[in-house]
Amino acid sequence: MAQPQNTNSVSLHNNNKAIQDKKLKESLKMELNNLPPEEEEGNIEYKLKLINPTSSRLEHLVTQMKWRLQEGQGEAIYKIGVEDNGICSGLTDSELESTMNTLKSMSEKIGADLTTLRKREVNSEALGIRKQVAEILVRKVPDDQQFLDIRISVLGNADAGKSTLLGVLTHGEHDNGRGRARLNLFRHLHEIQSGRTSCISHEILGFDSKGNVINYSESRTAEEICSAASKIITFIDLAGHHKYLKTTIFGLTSHHPDFAVVVVSANRGVAGTTREHLGLAMALGVPIIAVVTKMDLCPTSVSDRACRQLEQLLTSAVCSKIPFRVRSEDDAYSAAAAMAGENNKVVPVFTVSSVTGKNLSLLTTFFNVLMPQKNVREQEKLMQKPAEFQVDEVFTVPEVGAVVGGTLYHGTLAEKDSLLIGPTTEGRYLPVRVTTIQRNRAPCRIVRAGQAASLSLDEVDKDDIRKGMVIVSERLEPSCCLRFEATAYLLYHPTSALSVGFQCTVHAGNVRQTAVVESIANEEESLRLNEQACITFRFVCSPEYIRTGSTLIFRERSTKGIGQVTKVMPFSSSDFCQPRHKHRRRFASSGSLSSPTSSSSNSDDSPTQSRPFSPKRQHLER
Repeated sequence: MAQPQNTNSVSLHNNNKAIQDKKLKESLKMELNNLPPEEEEGNIEYKLKLINPTSSRLEHLVTQMKWRLQEGQGEAIYKIGVEDNGICSGLTDSELESTMNTLKSMSEKIGADLTTLRKREVNSEALGIRKQVAEILVRKVPDDQQFLDIRISVLGNADAGKSTLLGVLTHGEHDNGRGRARLNLFRHLHEIQSGRTSCISHEILGFDSKGNVINYSESRTAEEICSAASKIITFIDLAGHHKYLKTTIFGLTSHHPDFAVVVVSANRGVAGTTREHLGLAMALGVPIIAVVTKMDLCPTSVSDRACRQLEQLLTSAVCSKIPFRVRSEDDAYSAAAAMAGENNKVVPVFTVSSVTGKNLSLLTTFFNVLMPQKNVREQEKLMQKPAEFQVDEVFTVPEVGAVVGGTLYHGTLAEKDSLLIGPTTEGRYLPVRVTTIQRNRAPCRIVRAGQAASLSLDEVDKDDIRKGMVIVSERLEPSCCLRFEATAYLLYHPTSALSVGFQCTVHAGNVRQTAVVESIANEEESLRLNEQACITFRFVCSPEYIRTGSTLIFRERSTKGIGQVTKVMPFSSSDFCQPRHKHRRRFASSGSLSSPTSSSSNSDDSPTQSRPFSPKRQHLER
C-alpha cells in the first residue's frame, strides 16, 4: 500500500508544480494587458508604432535610443506594438514592417545593430485582423569600451560537470562522455589526473552584435574573440570539492561576479557542497541561475527527481526563490528579462547535456540577452571616485616583471598612472607605476570601475606584493587595520556558542586571513547559533585594507558566519606588541586554537596562519 501513496504524492507534487510554472510563465511572458507601465529610467522602451516619422521626429527618436542604450550600458529592448501604459495593442504586418524600417534607420544613425528576439500575436479576434507585438534587441558597444562584459561564477558540488559544461560552451564541441571537454580549463597536472578543479580559472564566451556565438572553435585565440565580439561572458570556474572551499569563497568575494550559476548533476541531485555554495551566493547577494547537467546519463524519472529536489530547495523558507523551468527559446527571453530587475526572486532552471548538446542552445540564447545588474548612474558614481584596484593574483612574466590580476572596485586606471600599493606587513604603502594593461588577455589602455584586468607594474618587486593588497590613488590617503568591528550573524557552530578567543578565517573582498575574536558585545560574551552581535576581530598575521560596509564571511571547519564591517580601527605600530588575549591559552587547550608554537597546517580548510605577528618573527623569517 505504500507504493501507491508514494506515486500519488509524486503526481500531486508534479501537478502543483505544473500549475505554479504555468502561472509564473504567464506572468513572465509578454501577454496581453500584463506589461507594467513604461518607466522613464532603464533600457526598456515601449513603442506603439513608428510609421514615416518626420526628420525632427526621427532625430528625437535617435536621441531617445541613445538614452536607452546608455541606461543599459550598450543594450536596449524595444517592445513594438505596446502603448506607454503597457497595453499590447499590436500592429498589422504592414505597420510592423514600416516600424521595423524606421528602427533600422534609427540604429544606422548611431551605428547600432538590431536583433528580433520574438514576436507574438495579440488577441484581435473581435476585429478580425491579425496583429502582433515584437521584442527587439538593440546593441551598440559604448565608444569608451571595447566590449560589454558580464562575469558569471560557476558553483556546484564536485563531479557535477561544471568544467565540462564550460568547456563545451566556450569551445563549441560536445564532450565524449569521459571529460575531454574539461581538459582545456585545467591549469595544473593534478587537476588533469584527478579530474577536479582546485583553483580559480577563467573562460570567455563571446557574442557579436547580431547575437552569434564567438568561441574558441575554428582555432580562435582569446585576443581574436575579444576583438570580434561586442559582448563577452567571463566564466569564473570555482572548485566544488569541500577541501577547496576556502578557494571557492575567495573567488566569490574577490571577483565580484554579476551572476552565479549553480550546477547540479541529474544523476546525483542536490548533494555535497551544493547547498553550501547556494547559501554563499545568496549571502553575498549574487543572482542565481540553476543548471541541471548530465541529462543523458540517467532515465527521465531520475532527472525529474533531481529537478524536484532543486526546486524544493529554492522554494524553501531559507531561499524563498521562484524556480522557472526554461523549456523553449521564448522561456529563455522571459527568464533573462526577469533577471534584470533588482531584488528579483526568479531562478531560471536549465536542463542540459554536455554530451548530446540538449538545450545548450537555450543556455547560450539566455546568456546573449542577459543584461548587466549594475545601474548606469551607480557605475558613473564609482568611476568618479579615486582608483582602488583589488589584487587577487600575483605572478611574474619574463621580460615584463611583476604582474597582478584583480578587479577595479572604483575609479579608473590607465597606463603610466602612478599609484600606491599596500599595505605591507609593516602597514606601509609603496609607490608603483602601471606600465601595461590587459583585459581577457587582450591589451587595453584604460580600466573602469567593475572591470577585471591584469596590470604590469614598475618600481616594485614581486616579493613585496601579495594577494589581498590594493592599488590605490594617492588622493584616497589609504590606511590599514589589524582590528575591526563587524555585525556578525552565526550560521552554524558545532558547540553551544562561539566565545572570545575563537580563531577563524575571515573573507572580506580580496582579503583572506586568519583572525581572532577579541570581544563580543553582549552580556554572555558569546554568540549562539542564529544570533547576531557586534564582534571585534584582530588579524593574526599582518594589517589589511578593509572598508566600512564590506560584507565578510568567517569560517573555521564547520563553523560559518556572515557579517558586515561597521568600524575600522586604524593601524599603529603599537598593535604589533599587543599581548595575547587572556582566553587564548584556554581555547588552545580545548582545540579551538592552534598552539602558538605549533606549525601551521597546509590544508586548504585550515587557517592560513596560526601565530600572531611580531617584528622579531619578521626579522627571523627574513
